[in-house]
Amino acid sequence: MLLLAFDTATPAVTAAVLDTGTGRVLASADQIDARRHGELLLPTIDAVLREAGVAKEALGAIAVGVGPGPYTGLRVGLATAAALGHALGIPVHGVCTLDGLARAARDAGAVSGPFVVATDARRKEVYWARYDADGVRVEGPAVDRPAEIAERLAGLPSVGAGALLYPDAFPGAVAQGPADQSAAALAAFAADALASGVALPSPSTPLYLRRPDAEVPKNYKTVLPS
Repeated sequence: MLLLAFDTATPAVTAAVLDTGTGRVLASADQIDARRHGELLLPTIDAVLREAGVAKEALGAIAVGVGPGPYTGLRVGLATAAALGHALGIPVHGVCTLDGLARAARDAGAVSGPFVVATDARRKEVYWARYDADGVRVEGPAVDRPAEIAERLAGLPSVGAGALLYPDAFPGAVAQGPADQSAAALAAFAADALASGVALPSPSTPLYLRRPDAEVPKNYKTVLPS
């Protein structure tokens, strides 16, 4: 089966095509631009399909990162996955973005024992999760200020842009580890989960973890036309 994977929950606009039968990534592309997810995602998907020599109609499934991540960027990927899945008549599977980063870190050899993944949540906070030596998530995902979780995660190596951004709270940050999402790793994680019968989260339930930045003012008054 050919699996298309993409994620917009981090500053990376990333997409990949994986052959689940062989485990080989046929094509992948990554661009770092936190403000242009909506502009870049579809061209990136088209590019990896062309590089892989795969028509959209040949895809068997889609895997999409469901966060945690900022509301605006995350919804670009989720809406695109829903539209493509509906148009092609194929299933769409959600993957926790931090799980994809954890897979990338292990595949790159950046970590070997228990570790933490942390991404930038803005507002001086991080999205984070803790993993055991086998890369299985054992805590999180959650959103917190780095100083509030530093003591409980002390001694663990950490990967991700959030860990690199707050070295005082994450002294074990691994510089050579992945900073942002990789769709190739996300695809590999999804393929393994599907093959082993592990339930993946619904792509219709994004992991925002907090309210969106834009909200209706509490004292907003509706003005009716006269």
